[in-house]
Amino acid sequence: MDQLLIQTAWLIPLYALAGALLSVIWFPSITRRTGPRPSGYLNTLMTLVALVHSLLILPSVWQQPQFFDYPWLEVAGLRLALPLEVSTVTVSALVLINGLNLLAQVFAMGYLELDWGWARFFSVMALFEAGMSALVLCDSLFFSYMVLEILTLGTYLLIGFWFNQSLVVTGARDAFLTKRVGDLFLLMGVVALLPLAGTWNFHELATWAAGARVDPTVITLVGLALLAGPLGKCAQFPLHLWLDEAMEGPIPASILRNSVVVTTGTWVLVKMAPVLALSPVVQTATVAVGAATALGATLIAIAQIDAKRVLSYSVSAFMGLTLVAVGTGHPQTALLIVLTYALGMALLVMAVGAVIWNSITQDVTKLGGLWSRRPVSGLAFVVGALGLVALPPLGGFWSLGELVQSLWSSDPLVAALVVLVNGLTAFSLTRAFSLIFLGHPQQMTERSPEVHWPMAVPMLVGLGLVLHLPLVLQAAGWLPATLSLTPALALTGATGIGIAAGAWVFARPGAALPVRLGAVQAFFAYDLYSVKLYRLTVVAVVGIISRVVDWLDRNLVDALVNALGLFSIISGQGLRYTTNGRLGFYVLTIMGGLILLGLYLTWPLSGSLWAMAPWSPVPA
Repeated sequence: MDQLLIQTAWLIPLYALAGALLSVIWFPSITRRTGPRPSGYLNTLMTLVALVHSLLILPSVWQQPQFFDYPWLEVAGLRLALPLEVSTVTVSALVLINGLNLLAQVFAMGYLELDWGWARFFSVMALFEAGMSALVLCDSLFFSYMVLEILTLGTYLLIGFWFNQSLVVTGARDAFLTKRVGDLFLLMGVVALLPLAGTWNFHELATWAAGARVDPTVITLVGLALLAGPLGKCAQFPLHLWLDEAMEGPIPASILRNSVVVTTGTWVLVKMAPVLALSPVVQTATVAVGAATALGATLIAIAQIDAKRVLSYSVSAFMGLTLVAVGTGHPQTALLIVLTYALGMALLVMAVGAVIWNSITQDVTKLGGLWSRRPVSGLAFVVGALGLVALPPLGGFWSLGELVQSLWSSDPLVAALVVLVNGLTAFSLTRAFSLIFLGHPQQMTERSPEVHWPMAVPMLVGLGLVLHLPLVLQAAGWLPATLSLTPALALTGATGIGIAAGAWVFARPGAALPVRLGAVQAFFAYDLYSVKLYRLTVVAVVGIISRVVDWLDRNLVDALVNALGLFSIISGQGLRYTTNGRLGFYVLTIMGGLILLGLYLTWPLSGSLWAMAPWSPVPA
């Protein structure tokens, strides 16, 4: 029975895909009769089936990975097979994906209670689930790239769910195009890697990389191309702006996107870590981008007044920390950070979404005094925030502690940066909590009761998962064997200082909210002026090139085409005067032309025949 469950693991992505396809029948005429809810219930049921299947497989594959190979295409000497890896890590990822999607779908039943687009929303959520499940099971870089493209499409569709709003359309477009930039370079790296390694399978690439001897320049270029795709997926500098705009979509979609969808880039990087390690330049670039994003995004989050933007930039910051872990040669630590981060961020998004749902506004300066009115939402926010930062004994403490401990002696500056980012994150989340839940009620929060059960139950379940995660990690043997006192004290101290500073500035009675620092605050509030920088550089260059091409098209290409057209018109006008309607004259003209053409072609031959004639004079 266990082996049968393992061999049918490939069905797990198909459960969600089947729910998405069955939702198609809820077109408007059916929805008017049954309402939109059956499509949501169907997709939620399929997600539950996938979760149960994943949980049943997990004990059977514990520390016993199995690989399966399914032929896909064989032509002209090229053989492409779909390899699957069913192991502890991949099945645990399936449990995380399906579990969080189940919570997001139940939350959506309350959040979208009055929306008639359930079939479209839940089917795209199912597409996300199917894509991510296929990604973690797939053991091939080539097929992983194909799945990432499907996820990019899903991102576009989910962000653009309310497509009658201009900001939603802009956000969906920008997210799609930004990811396409990274995907283009990733495709180049995927194609270039095959002639070097001879395979796209991840475990075979790891074996090849262990003894590979390749040109440093070539592997550096290939590695940078492979890095570019995950940078867009993880919303890293300079491909980070799309995640902020993506928050224009429904909050239930943000639960899944901000917790696990953005980690797909980290997953690919972890799988490709042995190949990336062949180039010190690529490793340095990975650490540099991750560190810059982690620090910059955290500072930007502190200056935001939009509750969604606070969380979106925190997402980029934690993804930056996973890049630091991969770039410094600790991919397993990156996976541990992803696990602890995903649960904490999902709980935070649910808490903030619950507040926005019936408080109308998402401006934190117009909220406040909700702690007594919204105990479930407030407690969910607190536990989610503490699960993200390094506060013992919660999960974030162990994941960040393992990273700092591994860097403490080899890369002390990077370790110090991780500690600093942790402290700033604690300050940022304390600021958001103080502005939303503490203080006196304002106009938008005078009447803001707690949410109903479809939204409260997922928050309570997520709260329990975050609190019990250390016990799960201990039972699985994933906690660090030992954690040095110095890194632990540094992280805990940074967390304490961040919380205390945030409470002193924003939670004390009579505090001026928000704190204004003039030009410095504006610099971070406007995202380091990234939008203006893009307009002055990339957009300006593209605009100049477009104008030059337009001028060439109008003055050279069009001029040449117009000249040819004018010549045809003049020629036609001239030829029409040669027509008189007499068939004999036309035949005579054609015959005359043929005779002249024949004489022209046979003239060299006639000269030779004349020389051979009897009357031709004989040379002396």
